[in-house]
Amino acid sequence: MSTLAGRIEAYLKRLIESDREGQIEIRRCDLAESFQCVPSQINYVLETRFTPEKGYIVESRRGGGGYIRITSLELRRSIDLASSLYRQIGREIDEERADSLLTKLAEAGSIDQRRATLIRAAIRRELNSVDPAWRPYVRAMLLRSMLLVVMA
Repeated sequence: MSTLAGRIEAYLKRLIESDREGQIEIRRCDLAESFQCVPSQINYVLETRFTPEKGYIVESRRGGGGYIRITSLELRRSIDLASSLYRQIGREIDEERADSLLTKLAEAGSIDQRRATLIRAAIRRELNSVDPAWRPYVRAMLLRSMLLVVMA
């Protein structure tokens, strides 16, 4: 008989594998309810079994409309990679989320630390002359473009 954590992990991995882009979005409370457990059990599974070292990026937003987004970093085709980056970054991204994404990609070995540092510098330095209202959009475009080049 498998453990609850093992069943949750297997379920999430099946969902991720069935998604063309290797990414899912779920609500923590819905998942806890379907497995009849407390949300902290879900947190445990995410923190121990879906790490960058194991090939996953986990993003979480808490609150009433909160969600968990799990992305597999093992994308096989460049079109999947591009699509995944567009979804992760979106049309706009703030500096903190961009930093977090670069850190996770570097920790997972998807990009090396030097490239992560170069990308960080570029998206900070290049945006100084851009109107603050447009910075999240320009940052997203630059980040997507640079990551596609260094990860291809």
